[in-house]
Amino acid sequence: MKKLIFIRHGRAEEQIQDISDFERSLTIKGKIISRVMAEKLKEKENPTFLIISSPAFRALETAIIFAREFGIESEKIVLNSKIYFKMNMHFLQDIISGLDEDIDAIALFGHNPSFTELADRLTHNGCEFLPKSGVVGIYFNVKTWPEVISGTGKVEYFLRPGKEQ
Repeated sequence: MKKLIFIRHGRAEEQIQDISDFERSLTIKGKIISRVMAEKLKEKENPTFLIISSPAFRALETAIIFAREFGIESEKIVLNSKIYFKMNMHFLQDIISGLDEDIDAIALFGHNPSFTELADRLTHNGCEFLPKSGVVGIYFNVKTWPEVISGTGKVEYFLRPGKEQ
């Protein structure tokens, strides 16, 4: 079995003229909610997943918060610019097809609209809108990463801030 965990970054600062979109940081509330969501995810997952994050600062900050909650060293977070610039099914396949088959779960930290669209396309019954700090775990009854294709996944859990799931 393989699993993809899509985690949308937490609430970020408003964009201002002197700071690029790429450099925006999480707000204090965004950090707090991300920590709460990491605690919720810890009830569902063990810390054996690989973390791959968009290099945008708000996504990386979110990934670091989750990594700390799971006792994963932040140095083990893999950055992939495709998650920020070009995330779609083609680039997701590029990311996962090169992974070691010993890895059974990946936590991806990134952005909408691509994360909601990918989760929706990957699942047999579709997936709802992924809010900021939202987490969706999708499992695939396959043995290798190249077998992870559109319409073959099943939502195992969908965690939303402020909602009990």
